Amino acid sequence: MSRKRRASGWGASAGKSAQLSPPTPDPSPPLASLAGGGEITPSALYRLLAWLSPAFPVGAFSYSSGIEWAVEAGDIRDAATLKAWLAVMLAEGGGYCDAVLFAHTHRAATSSDDTALRAVAELAAAFSPSKERHLETTAQGNAFVAAARAAWGCDAIERLQACWDGAVAYPVAVAVASAGHGIAIEPALAAYLQALAANWVSAGVRLIPLGQTQGLHVLAALEPVVAATAARAMKTTLDDIGSAALRADLASARHETQYTRLFRS
Repeated sequence: MSRKRRASGWGASAGKSAQLSPPTPDPSPPLASLAGGGEITPSALYRLLAWLSPAFPVGAFSYSSGIEWAVEAGDIRDAATLKAWLAVMLAEGGGYCDAVLFAHTHRAATSSDDTALRAVAELAAAFSPSKERHLETTAQGNAFVAAARAAWGCDAIERLQACWDGAVAYPVAVAVASAGHGIAIEPALAAYLQALAANWVSAGVRLIPLGQTQGLHVLAALEPVVAATAARAMKTTLDDIGSAALRADLASARHETQYTRLFRS
């Protein structure tokens, strides 16, 4: 079934007020050429690491994408069940849908197609299975746009702001910034999905709880799932986007009324 519901100012120097120079394209040669043809330069790598770091101010640590309810309900009990749950979320649920939205946003921003950019931004803002998942993707997306615009401003972010006045979903925000700074879609999408998986694993480590080494084992086991999801998403049309992770969608809705909560979703 098509389009099924898914389961989202320059600083001043001391003494004298002065604007910082905006970042410029990196002329250095690429560090690596990916199998899909995407190249990544030192500045592109730097920016992806900064934007998708847990320290970047989007508040990702406060969201669990329904994992908190799944732990409470007993669906997730240990490292093995956490890995199985997250593999489905990545390959068939919210992670996969985010990846498709990311790919289409990046292409629209790269080609300066504001009509297509608005269309995917609108779809992404509406494509959430619950109130909390909508909050999760749009709160992070809006925060990312504000932070990236302040420190890494670019024309693509300005075009997004001009053509779409609604809430910005997180994958749309990261994809626009990546395209605006000339970061190839392949490394940008892979980095986005890895950061998403790492945040989910971090939530599981805190909730089950698990040891840090167990959490790393789960993250390592998800590496091929991330790669396969990115490759599949690159070939998926917006008409074919959809989620088959029903239990994860239900978890995000059930979390809204969960009595004891540490996370916002």
